[in-house]
Amino acid sequence: MEFWVLPIIFAVLIIWIIFSSIKIVPQAQAYVVERLGAYQGTWSVGFHIKVPFIDKVARRVNLKEQVADFPPQPVITKDNASVRIDTVVFYQITDPKLFTYGVENPMMAIENLTATTLRNIIGDLELDQTLTSREIINTKMRSALDIATDPWGIKVNRVELKNIIPPAEIQNAMEKQMKAERERREAVTRAEGEKKARILEAEGEKESAILRAEAQKEKMIREAEGEAEAILKVQQANADGIRMLREAGADEAVLKIKSLEAFEKVADGQATTILLPAELQGIASLGAALKEGMK
Repeated sequence: MEFWVLPIIFAVLIIWIIFSSIKIVPQAQAYVVERLGAYQGTWSVGFHIKVPFIDKVARRVNLKEQVADFPPQPVITKDNASVRIDTVVFYQITDPKLFTYGVENPMMAIENLTATTLRNIIGDLELDQTLTSREIINTKMRSALDIATDPWGIKVNRVELKNIIPPAEIQNAMEKQMKAERERREAVTRAEGEKKARILEAEGEKESAILRAEAQKEKMIREAEGEAEAILKVQQANADGIRMLREAGADEAVLKIKSLEAFEKVADGQATTILLPAELQGIASLGAALKEGMK
């Protein structure tokens, strides 16, 4: 029994050593391998075999882009306003060897470097500039962090200011300022609305007056045209009557009688003085002389 136990244990140990020496590196990862404590190489994706008891995987490095969300950091602006800013850093490991041996704790190093860089940048800006210049701050921080982390095998792809938290008294002042600005805009909008309403009302009254004047003008024109047409028709009728009399061969006496009839119509008016033709005056004188003779 003892004779078979030792070979079995030895075989199992050999199998375990063989399987433990086989390494498969997955996608987007890299293995840093050391041989007898010294750097031996970096394994990329694929199948690898290490020397038992001599080689070891010192570190498994994730090559994907990663995100580090750091807590808010207190910073002071150029005009001595204290604000709290939390940042988000997007980074990627480009050199596993430098990442493994370049710095003891890469994440702590990036966090502290982010805080100091942020203080340097914000210290040159006033509070209003800090609140309105996020893109400029992001660009400066990314450039500074990328240069500083390059010896660690880390590339900083992007830096974002997640929140900028000013002091409570400044927040209250900003809220009051925003409220006053909203009230001002509301007053301006209301005044512009009233102005437009008055303009529209005045334009409506103007158009109404123009339409009334045009209607009155049209009425007077039509009345004048009607009166002129009536007078024209009367004159035309008189002319037609005289022409018909002449065509019928009427003598001078008939024409005089028609003239008297016309003057009779004239006399029906309100005129106090009537001018008679010379022929009619002679007839009137002859009538008066005959009347005296008969007496």
